[in-house]
Amino acid sequence: MPKENRKHVKKYGLLQHIEEPKHPWETINMDWVTGLVARGKENLNACLVIVHRYSKSVRCLPCHKKDTAMHKALLFWNNIISTCGVPKIIISDREPKLT
Repeated sequence: MPKENRKHVKKYGLLQHIEEPKHPWETINMDWVTGLVARGKENLNACLVIVHRYSKSVRCLPCHKKDTAMHKALLFWNNIISTCGVPKIIISDREPKLT
């Protein structure tokens, strides 16, 4: 890594073992996919990807790249929490959109 870039790189956290969930919707993974081609009437160009670790199923929730934190929270609430309950563990990279 070039010397001038070293001071801007976040240090990685310690790796931790992730136990397999024992109950449905106990543990999920979340990540954002951006840079998609805008589609539909609303020109949605991003997707919140939720992986259900118990069943290994995936839910992709279309959204806008520049949505507010409130809109992202409502998207998660309306599509995950209201139908599946509150997960005990949410795993994500330390992306600012999810913190």
